[in-house]
Amino acid sequence: MYAKQYEITLPADYDMRIIRKRVADGGHMLDDRAGLGLKAYVIRERGVDGSPVNQYAPFYLWNDTGSMARFLVGGGGFQNIIRDFGRPAASHWTGIACHAGPARTAPPRAASRRLTPIPSDADPDGTGLGLSALIEREAEELQRLSRHDGVHTAALAVDPHHWQLLRFVLWADTSAPDEDATERYEVLHLSAPGLGDLPEGQDW
Repeated sequence: MYAKQYEITLPADYDMRIIRKRVADGGHMLDDRAGLGLKAYVIRERGVDGSPVNQYAPFYLWNDTGSMARFLVGGGGFQNIIRDFGRPAASHWTGIACHAGPARTAPPRAASRRLTPIPSDADPDGTGLGLSALIEREAEELQRLSRHDGVHTAALAVDPHHWQLLRFVLWADTSAPDEDATERYEVLHLSAPGLGDLPEGQDW
């Protein structure tokens, strides 16, 4: 499993109905994309749920990195983003764990993201295993969170370049009841052709 997200921050006075129409018209295009676990078409609107910005920020979980590469640089879809918005930075993370929640069969309406830096002193005993212990704790916390009645899917991933942990959760509720979230989103559409192929539990 591989996670990817790009964030397109829009002007403060941008009419977000443009993005809503974009997703309504074209969101179905990846509904049957081979290699894709899920794509959540998420937005933040300035002044809504504490957001300081207008933002279109699609989030992906890929089962096949070759398919992800084709999407990004092989004419598989990302060229439309480049054409309309320029080329945003695409953040990516190696998957650690994923869980189906009790609301897996309901359409998600909200999402939460938590990005946290992994401290450089995460190995207090000098064995080199401090990072592993931290990840195990985070994976256990993800599993607990995934049992919440409103959870559709919960994922944990790591960026080993910036040493950052990502927790992304899709919710059936209209708002994301995640107290630790650093960002909250509205979900406009979910393409999930390979949802059943995403790992259940820790991805190793």
